[in-house]
Amino acid sequence: MTAARPSGRGDLLAGIELVVFDKDGTLIDFDAMWTPWVLELTRRLEAVARLPLAPRIDAELGFDRAGGRTIAGRPLAILPMADLRAATVDVVERAGLPRDAAESAVDDAWFIPDPVAAARAVTDLAALFGSLRTHGIRTAVATSDDHAPTAATLQALGVGDLVDAIVGADDGLARKPAPDAVLHICELLGVPPARTAVVGDSAADLEMGRAAGAARTIGVLTGVSARSALAPYADAILDSVAGLVDSP
Repeated sequence: MTAARPSGRGDLLAGIELVVFDKDGTLIDFDAMWTPWVLELTRRLEAVARLPLAPRIDAELGFDRAGGRTIAGRPLAILPMADLRAATVDVVERAGLPRDAAESAVDDAWFIPDPVAAARAVTDLAALFGSLRTHGIRTAVATSDDHAPTAATLQALGVGDLVDAIVGADDGLARKPAPDAVLHICELLGVPPARTAVVGDSAADLEMGRAAGAARTIGVLTGVSARSALAPYADAILDSVAGLVDSP
């Protein structure tokens, strides 16, 4: 399908009562959060394991170290922290350490990025969410990050009280592109998928929306995916979520 021409709230959100947003790459700058984390994790792991691990980590997680960017569709872009940790243990083991030693090395090196200090909003989220609320549209976040850091990030960005629901990777629902997160949010808020829009920077976000029967799937170009990767699953593609409230 050909993506619709990017337009403003009047067209894209006509008949919509709920917008479900992805977080990283959609509401916040993905690489500002995750590039420093990969670099620091690699430094710590190499010091603990005493092995050259950077090329292996980059290949396994999907990270372009020279460009400082995450590769679309690869583990770093789509997997929750628990899965990234398991993948990192596998990397260290394949590099030459016994499994127990690899687990120990990752235990020593592993850390969670500060969800507040590292978060850089792609636009004025308070203005965006406030405008949506003014027009009677509720908002939610469905993310591959865990629930608590997501809530902390949204609170720090000034929109914690404007978000009606959060589903994180550790909330026990099937991960994207399964529809479960969207369906759960719709049931929780009493809004049918047919009056819901799903907004994200990856094909998995948009596939999730399609699988849930969302009225509209909207791609944004602030994350790791190119327009060509989003187009088959998007009813519209915007440069940023800011376009949701721009005039057509």
